[in-house]
Amino acid sequence: MNTSTLFQKSKTINISGELYSLSSPKVMGILNITDDSFYDGGKYTTHIKQLARVEKMLSDGANFIDIGAQSTRPGSKELGIKHEIESLIPTIINIRKEFPNAIISIDTWHAEVAKECYNNGAHIINDISGGTFDNNMLDVISEINIPYIIMHTGGKPDIMQQNPKYDNVVKEVLYFMSEQRAKLNLKGVNDIIYDPGFGFGKNIEHNYELLKQLKTFEFLQGPILVGISRKSMLYKPLGINATEALNATTSAHMIALQNGADILRVHDVKEAKETIDIYKLMEKA
Repeated sequence: MNTSTLFQKSKTINISGELYSLSSPKVMGILNITDDSFYDGGKYTTHIKQLARVEKMLSDGANFIDIGAQSTRPGSKELGIKHEIESLIPTIINIRKEFPNAIISIDTWHAEVAKECYNNGAHIINDISGGTFDNNMLDVISEINIPYIIMHTGGKPDIMQQNPKYDNVVKEVLYFMSEQRAKLNLKGVNDIIYDPGFGFGKNIEHNYELLKQLKTFEFLQGPILVGISRKSMLYKPLGINATEALNATTSAHMIALQNGADILRVHDVKEAKETIDIYKLMEKA
């Protein structure tokens, strides 16, 4: 039986006191303000370039802007809370000033960073660790009461790809997310988005098993976010690199949409939006 007949996903999240509909798939545009992200590191380190990037993503159809000041590529080193805050806060302030209607997500696993970003206008916290790298994160999310993205990872970025192993990757990721959801629910947090964590402590086979069985995550009854844009799971099997992986990304995005993705986290907003538009035409037919 199709899991969608058993588990009804929530189709809204609360953004600044207003219900935001996820009845059709949405696009989360990536703004990396780091020097060493795997695809676009160093491109958006000045405020002028950051604002131009945000303007382009919004005009191309981005529904959310996800900002990260800490690279999470495999092997990257942790820069620390002070660095993240000093990088993120001016960027948030500038974006809020120039694009007051933009919905801002912050990619961080630090509770202190999450709180400071919320205090300066962020709307969503995107935590690659799902609350496991900072023991204060779930309490802070309960306190600030904004949507929280639980992602699964096999460890911090510097070690996560060192021979990842699972007996059953889908069951283990689902179990982790169920546990974290229960903890959040007990703290009064219900606006939760789920990201299986493609490429984070998984090998290529693990990633494709998760993509193939993505509908299983509808058990969690919340929006599913997929972050596979230009990742090595796409380009390595094809013998290409990240800069050549747009077509592979689009193909994988369509598979993700067919398997239940609600949000695509992407580098290429225009192409992702077009993929969603084609998917919606197919669904309507």
